[in-house]
Parts: sequence; C-alpha cells; structure tokens
Amino acid sequence: MSEALTLDDLAVPLRVLRLLTADFGHLAAPAVRVTTVWPDRLELEFHDDLAGFEAWRDALGIAPDAVTHATQSAGRTCVLRASSEYAGAQLELVGYGRIPAAVAAGAAA
Repeated sequence: MSEALTLDDLAVPLRVLRLLTADFGHLAAPAVRVTTVWPDRLELEFHDDLAGFEAWRDALGIAPDAVTHATQSAGRTCVLRASSEYAGAQLELVGYGRIPAAVAAGAAA
C-alpha cells in the first residue's frame, strides 16, 4: 500500500464499476472492493451466491473453463475465481458457497 496514491489513482476501477452498473444493473449486487494495494483492480465478491457469480461470469463472457475452484474453512466453503480485463481494469470475480456438511465430511474421508 502506498500513501502516495490519491483517489484519482483509483479512477480506472471506479470507472469500470460505473460502467458495470449501467450495463449490468439488473444482475445480483456483489460486495465490491477497490484497494490501493492493486489500484487497477476491481473485485466483485458473491457470498453464499454462486448463482450470482455465474450470472456475472456469463454476462462478462468469461469462459467456464477459466474459473478456478478451491476450498477453504476445512473444506466447508468452495471458492470460485475468475478474472478478466474490462475497460482497462483487472476485474476479479470471487464466489463463495457453502459445501453441505455431508459432502465436506465425505471429502475428508
């Protein structure tokens, strides 16, 4: 993180957020993150809403095989990630979903 950054330095992801709002305002609302750590990145996170993640992935034209899958929280949460460049910003989609206890227990066996 750099203390030298200004709000103007975050203009690219903020502009992309504005474009996405205009173009895809009918889609599920994500948690949005813009940070000085990655000033050209816009993150859209979907908590307990993998359908929302999928709708955005499809709307943005990100191929299904470009999505990575991982688990966290001792196998109780699946994490989907996809990224794409959009209007000059690196766009990161992240989806979190619960894995049913029976499935998580079976995977641990």
